[in-house]
Formats: sequence, C-alpha cells, structure tokens
Amino acid sequence: MSEFTIVSGRSNRPLAEKVGAVLGQPLGGVNIQNFSDGEIWVKYEENVRGVDLFIIQSTQAPSDNLMELLILIDAARRASAKRITAVIPYFSYARQDRKDQPRVSITAKLVANLLTEAGADRVIAMDLHTPQIQGFFDIPLDHLYASTVLVRTLMKENLDNLAIAAPDVGGVKTARAYATRLNADLVVVDKRRPAHNVAEVMNIIGDVQNKNVIIVDDLIDTGSTFVKCAEALKNKGAAKIMGVCTHAVFSGSAIDKINNSDAVSKVFVTDTMPGNWDSPKIEIISIAELLAEAIVRTHDNASISSLFEIVR
Repeated sequence: MSEFTIVSGRSNRPLAEKVGAVLGQPLGGVNIQNFSDGEIWVKYEENVRGVDLFIIQSTQAPSDNLMELLILIDAARRASAKRITAVIPYFSYARQDRKDQPRVSITAKLVANLLTEAGADRVIAMDLHTPQIQGFFDIPLDHLYASTVLVRTLMKENLDNLAIAAPDVGGVKTARAYATRLNADLVVVDKRRPAHNVAEVMNIIGDVQNKNVIIVDDLIDTGSTFVKCAEALKNKGAAKIMGVCTHAVFSGSAIDKINNSDAVSKVFVTDTMPGNWDSPKIEIISIAELLAEAIVRTHDNASISSLFEIVR
C-alpha cells in the first residue's frame, strides 16, 4: 500500500490517469456501477482503512457526477479512510454564488455543505468561478489556478503588441494578473446579461487597435459571450484574437460558434473536463502535473502557496 491512494470517479478518468502517471502510481481500485434505474453503486476494491485518500472527480453535468463524488466520499468514510480529499478540477453549480434576485438558491453553498456532510476532510479545486466560494466551506479548501500552466503556453506563442481582455468586470483581477506576467496592456469588455446564457457587449474599455488580444475567462459555456467579445474586439481594430479558459464546458453549439467565427483564431483550454472536440481552433493543455504536485504537498502537509503564483 502506498503512502497515499488516488482513486477516480467516472467523470474525468483520463485526467486522473495522467495524474497517476505523473506520480508514478496506478489509480486505486474502485468499482462503480449503475442499477437499472440509474442509481449509483460504489465499492472500493482494496482496503482504505487508515489511508490518505484523494478522490479525483469533476462535477460537470449531468448531476450524477456530483452524486457519484458524494457516494465515493461516503463509502470512503464508512471504510475508515484516515483523510479524504476531494480533488475537484471543475466545481459545478458555482455560478449561483449569491442571491442576485428574490427566491433563488445559492447552489455553491449547497454543494459545499453536501461535500462536508458526506465526509470530505479537505477539498482541492481549480479556478472556482468566484474566489469567495472558498468561504462557503467549513473544511480546508486549496484553490489552484490553471494560469500557472496557461501563462507558460501563452509565452511560447511569442506574441508582441499584446493586450489581455477581461470579458466582464468580474474578470478584471484575473486578466490583470495575466497582463502583468505577459507584460501586456489590459482591456475590459463591458457587457450585460438580459437573460441566462445571453450576453450583449456594450463597450470596450481600452485600446485594441492593431493589437494581438487574448480573452481570459474561467469557463466557456455556450460560447456566445466569448464569440461576441471577440467580434467586438475585432470591430475595434484588434489584429489576432485568441482565448484562454480553464473549464471547457462547451454546451449546445459552442464549438460551432467558435469554428464559424472569423474573429477567433485559437482557444486554449485545460482538461479539467473531458472532451475530444472536433475543432482546429481548440488546443488542450493538461493540468495533471499541477494537480499531482498539489496532491503530494497536501499529503506531506507542505505549503502549496507557490502553486498560487498568478492570481491572488
């Protein structure tokens, strides 16, 4: 038995296998099945009593992925694992993080409560939609940033006359961090949302004339906001426009929107969510090494603050 064990749910096993390969150890055995009515059944195939256990599971739609994580945690707790760390590359339901209108749920807090009640001792998450979600947890949470990996990728592009664009006011802090590291100008896209998954670009704050622009966001869902931002920047005179996002949700016709947009040249995404998208414009960057380092440092009770180097 190794000093710690990594197991994976079914939502993003390829990423978990990459993490295991980086660490030089196979994933722990776990049997996950569905009954005929869809209920999830979990059994650990090896002894986890007294083990420092890391469960890798993204919780993207459908909600079965979240339920599967909760059951994995519960089964590990009942099998007397010493410490259970939920490694959640993509934390779902994070966009509902406040009561922005009457009679709505704060689902980010609800999910935090569910993870705690299931028996998680610690959470490692990647690029939460809003940093204040960390405060929703009553257990330790380590918030990792994919920017440590993505910035290195962008540096290899050797782009000059560069500007970093925040797709909304909420993304300014992240965009500014990228701009600082890449010695680039900062641009803000002012937009409003008349309805869910609908965005209207109102103004471009900053000069993009003849500049190479990189739009930085934590996720791309339907692709409408991203493409409209790119087209607005193009209309303002931007030269080459690229995108960077951590979570490639890509729901509905998102890929078609990106492929059909003359304004978008390339989009860098990470593998926090599984996907094999048929698009010459999408390039996937793995965050397996970052997760592996976080797992080792967590097991050793060492600081992982150096993994936060880009955004605070």
